[in-house]
Amino acid sequence: MSNLPWADSKKLDEKDFYNREQEINNLSNILDSTGESHAPKILLTGIRRVGKTVLLNRIKDIMDEDYLVINMDFSMSQTYQKNNMSIEGLLDYYYNQIIKESKRRKLNTLDSKINKFLKSNNFKLKDVLSFEHIPIPVITSKRDLNKYIEFVFNLPEKIYEKNKDKIKGVIIIIDEFQIIKEIGNYLESFLWVFRGYITGQPNIAYILSGSMSLQDNLISEIAGLNGVFGGGMITIHVNPFTKETTRKYLEEKAPEIMFTDDGFERFYKCTSGIPAYINIFGRLLPSGVVLDERGVVENFDNNLPMIITHLINQWNRLTIKEKDIIIELLDKPLKRIELADNLGVKSGSLGGKLNNLINQGLISNVNGKYEVTALLLKRWLILEYEKNNIYPYKI
Repeated sequence: MSNLPWADSKKLDEKDFYNREQEINNLSNILDSTGESHAPKILLTGIRRVGKTVLLNRIKDIMDEDYLVINMDFSMSQTYQKNNMSIEGLLDYYYNQIIKESKRRKLNTLDSKINKFLKSNNFKLKDVLSFEHIPIPVITSKRDLNKYIEFVFNLPEKIYEKNKDKIKGVIIIIDEFQIIKEIGNYLESFLWVFRGYITGQPNIAYILSGSMSLQDNLISEIAGLNGVFGGGMITIHVNPFTKETTRKYLEEKAPEIMFTDDGFERFYKCTSGIPAYINIFGRLLPSGVVLDERGVVENFDNNLPMIITHLINQWNRLTIKEKDIIIELLDKPLKRIELADNLGVKSGSLGGKLNNLINQGLISNVNGKYEVTALLLKRWLILEYEKNNIYPYKI
């Protein structure tokens, strides 16, 4: 029976964790300098489904005994889930996660809820009412965003100062950090304000993680030489499994899955070495049957919608014009002017849409030509067209 974990598992037991020893050791050693008042700032990148969240949860387990480790996911914030992205909403989520984890560790949180209210609001006397000749002041408050930012971003350092006898420092992991791009025109100013606070905190380490391709503009905005952190942020990229690692992984975890040489080559090409795809596809393959290249392709095509559910969901969120761009690129890479001509639009109108697709890891620009990099999505679209003679704009 297969011992492959389900791909939606965000946390694995140590026995299920495979081939990330180097990443774990590197991150653990770097983070441990926090206890010496040299807290690092780390950007962890990698394509979607490569295993970043699982890796971060493992790091939390390792560091949790000595440090207060707060593992938050911006995509789980109410402001994002309700499609009402705002800086204030992200701060609310950030604050609540810090308090929740601190309470779990039974740390002194400085009665933070009261302090939060007092320090992040401006109070005004609105009116004076009278009840049985006793004057009662009516006070209103309006949240001061600058005060709120100061309070929230300084809170981890204050919690550390009050709990030095219990923790060596604080490690804050922010997963799906890339969704801050949805705050629009406030992005750059938010990043600079964020930097201003966290670079002055020697006992608070940060790991910013997200599903970003190496071409994502946010990476250069954060960690590039001309970015907000001026090249001072440590960047670690999580790569897919190599072909040899994939072979050993399957031999250990699912020895009942058997391939010819060309069958394994096709399996690796289909999954691109991405652990989530390896696990899902591996669980769907028949046991005890030697699969050649044709057998792998047939199984893969038949099960493709189950394997790439997240990509289909991503496709559904694209605009019609963004879908048109991807469909035009299915046959071959195109220059921007060629793409514009095919779509019957001006070249300048495609800039924002192309950047959005690049940032999502769906296309890339190689030597001046755009091409689809989400190969599994590309395969699914081609199969859908062959079956229905129309591309699936709506599902």
